[in-house]
Amino acid sequence: MTDQKKKYDLILDSLQKLLENKKLQTISVSEIAQTAGIGKGSIYYYFPSKDAILEALVERNYEKPLTTAKSLSSQTEIPPFTRMAMIFQACRNASTEYLKSGEKSGVGAPEKALLHQKYMNHLISEFKPVLAEIIQQAIEAGEIHFDKPEVLAEIVLIVLTVKIDNTIIPSTKENIEETIEGLIALLEKGTDNPPGSLNFLMA
Repeated sequence: MTDQKKKYDLILDSLQKLLENKKLQTISVSEIAQTAGIGKGSIYYYFPSKDAILEALVERNYEKPLTTAKSLSSQTEIPPFTRMAMIFQACRNASTEYLKSGEKSGVGAPEKALLHQKYMNHLISEFKPVLAEIIQQAIEAGEIHFDKPEVLAEIVLIVLTVKIDNTIIPSTKENIEETIEGLIALLEKGTDNPPGSLNFLMA
């Protein structure tokens, strides 16, 4: 790991540590620098603002599953549905860990809402083209019958992300399962697939 990478991660770690006990709006760039043990000028070398640090912190949480997803998109020897299942599982694991870290901290409701909004935006925008590419491959292979892969990818990601996060529309476990079951039924009919073929979305 290069010194630049170490310092970059140190800045992110410092903001994450501060968020455990303080509200985001009360944290200054100077305080992040002090926590990291570096000069304030060094912060601006890597990030133009505090918001940029927060964005990078969210992105880092999804670096591993996104790398996995991008790798899987090119592995056409693996069936499309299998690859999609693997991506959703990686995504779900990252979301679970992210939410657990938020529960352990003393972050207030406004900060949690902001962080959730940012992570959902990142999740959907980054995973959409990867998932759309796999859906397109399935369309070309005759395994999915739908002419708008990007639309389908976005619909699935939005529903699953909102339900996994469970803060925008707080729901019971039963309600979440019913919603995803409904999504699966619609997708199977809309893509001309047999019942049960998309049950991996429930995993």
